[in-house]
Amino acid sequence: MAHVRTALIVGGGVAGPVAAVALHKAGIEAVVYEAYADSAEGVGAFLGLGLNGIDALRAVDMDKPVLARGFPTPRMVIMNGNAKVLADFPNGGALADGTRAVTITRPDLYTALRAEVLRRGIRVEHGKQLVDAHISAEGVQARFADGSIAEADLLIGADGLRSTVRRLIDPAAPEATYVGFLNTGGYARGIDIPGEAGVNYLVFGKRSFFGYIKAPDGDIWWFANPPTPSEPDPAELAAITPEQWRTHLTELFTDDATPALEVIDRTEDNFSGWITYDLPSVPTWHNHRMLIIGDAAHAVSPSAGQGASMAIEDAVTLGKCLRDRPHTPDALARYEQLRRGRVERVVAQGRRNGNGKTAGPVGRIARDLFMPLAMRYMFRAGRDPFLWLWDHHIDWTAPARTP
Repeated sequence: MAHVRTALIVGGGVAGPVAAVALHKAGIEAVVYEAYADSAEGVGAFLGLGLNGIDALRAVDMDKPVLARGFPTPRMVIMNGNAKVLADFPNGGALADGTRAVTITRPDLYTALRAEVLRRGIRVEHGKQLVDAHISAEGVQARFADGSIAEADLLIGADGLRSTVRRLIDPAAPEATYVGFLNTGGYARGIDIPGEAGVNYLVFGKRSFFGYIKAPDGDIWWFANPPTPSEPDPAELAAITPEQWRTHLTELFTDDATPALEVIDRTEDNFSGWITYDLPSVPTWHNHRMLIIGDAAHAVSPSAGQGASMAIEDAVTLGKCLRDRPHTPDALARYEQLRRGRVERVVAQGRRNGNGKTAGPVGRIARDLFMPLAMRYMFRAGRDPFLWLWDHHIDWTAPARTP
């Protein structure tokens, strides 16, 4: 099989646009096929983008537009429901030019990435829901719900948690796993609460986890993770009104000595709740004409704060592998060698982080007692136990070598 010259990328969220730019930089013609009828720029809440994700964007010259839309978040403070500080530590270090981790809305991230795709003249097709794909000796043919077809040397599935490409590669592929809590949140305005701007405050409340950040303009960006032992029905969850969410959250945080109640009260429109999943290990990432990246291959719990960064790392690494390996199966195998161990370790870290959000009374006592000691020990003498997360550099100029 010859070197890949053309690629179809299914999915226009985070991994898809970055992959399109990385492939373009590698001399490969790519087209992005997005299921939404128009841009998905209005979809989603906010997220943290770690230094490793920013560094990977920098490798393909996509970092500046993203950084311009976010704000630095250099520290994290963990508290319990009584407002006792359990840990205060850096949210990664800094890149050589002083760049720090940032917080950004998903719509702003999508807008920045899509603008860079279009600026490079890469085509984006909207309203293209993939339904099937067929492999031939010449390449792969994708078929969409509107009846259209497209052909290329390679099909890249950046189509998220419910990936169609993952099922096409392996009909027995595992599905995502519910992690035991939900997500909601919003933006509170016209409120002044204790704390520094740009610090990510994470609160293990008595009944629910709560997180908030003061944005530079004074707004409070917040989220909550109500524990729910059994996975709810998506339709029933979608039917919950904002006022019902407000009432439920008020009940969850009423005994906590934190700003949660005031923040929720000053939020005009909280996000509709959504279910939290991860995808620990997918046995098969590729065949000789199709490949999955990002959440399609390894969804990370938001408790890791690494979902977007892992997708970006994937996309850039894939571009390097396809550039450097003339034999396509070899390029895809090399990509998997470079990525699988790291992303599965990150998924496991996210699962561990999330387990503390659903701890019972005994678990909360143990956590509040031992976490300050453990964190002081782990960060002793200037060490950072999470350096392996942040300090991951992708050198675009270097060959794609097996680690």
